[in-house]
Amino acid sequence: MKIMIVTDAWEPQVNGVVRTLKQTCHELREMGHEIEMITPNQFKTIPCPTYPDIALSLFPGKNVARKIKAFEPDAIHIATEGPLGLSARAYAVRNRLPFSTAYHTRFPEYVQARAGIPVAWTYAFLRWFHRPSMAVMAPTIVVKNDLEKFGFTNVVLWSRGVDTTVFQMQESRVLNSAHPIFLYVGRVAVEKNINAFLEIDLPGSKWVVGDGPALPKIKQQYPNVNYLGVLNQSELAKVYAAADVFVFPSKTDTFGLVLLEAMACGTPVAAYPVTGPIDVLGNSPAGALHTDLRTACLEALKIPREVARAHAEQFSWRASTEQFARHLKPVTSTAVHRTALA
Repeated sequence: MKIMIVTDAWEPQVNGVVRTLKQTCHELREMGHEIEMITPNQFKTIPCPTYPDIALSLFPGKNVARKIKAFEPDAIHIATEGPLGLSARAYAVRNRLPFSTAYHTRFPEYVQARAGIPVAWTYAFLRWFHRPSMAVMAPTIVVKNDLEKFGFTNVVLWSRGVDTTVFQMQESRVLNSAHPIFLYVGRVAVEKNINAFLEIDLPGSKWVVGDGPALPKIKQQYPNVNYLGVLNQSELAKVYAAADVFVFPSKTDTFGLVLLEAMACGTPVAAYPVTGPIDVLGNSPAGALHTDLRTACLEALKIPREVARAHAEQFSWRASTEQFARHLKPVTSTAVHRTALA
């Protein structure tokens, strides 16, 4: 099948959405599908206000239409709600082409945290955006249920996976600080609630891996914390393996791919008992969930690394991608498709 994937989130961004799409595309190609991407790298862009790491494509409508026409996809998947996603949505609706979409992050909560815009306003926009979608892919059952409560329809489950050959248990001493080592990996931004981790009193040392708009301020506020920038997967696996506990302070993530990566390296997780950590961990003893993050961190120190690894091994990218492929909505026939594209 020829699959067109449209995304406003792509390299050089480093986040769960980009990693998920890259791994899904790899698995789809391994399964014999032909994949064409529409990404910001193909357009003139400007930095997103207050979040310069995100590139916003300028006036992409005609070029998006041209790329879809040239590829003649059997299925269209719109991964994000940005300028490229809006352009692809408009084209598909105008030409009566079926398409699927995805809900990757709790965008309304992020917007409220960053700009103070009420979540009801943003959810209204998202309902409008996803309404024509024949399958709105959500990463967990809890997120699926939440979207349905907000009036979304056609919501289906698309879980996530982890590459257990890259992220694996290994001897690593790349974090040269006092044990126990508590580690955060992810965007350094207000919506990630990173201050909740950095401000608590813990034994040993703390590390932050990643970049984001809040990093300069965070470094000033917490000079005793150790900082690393963005790492490739191999480097990141060594960092996970060197830590004693992976701390996930976010209360708004829909899944938390980094949770799986950390556990695959044998590093137990400490987090709040909220959507994301609950969905990834379930009843597993591979992590500690508590409303007091310090308590969760100290409890996680008692978890054997083998237990964390065993839980991560239950997730695979192939199973995740097969689930994704089942939710695609193919154009019913080549003849109808070509008529619509004319």
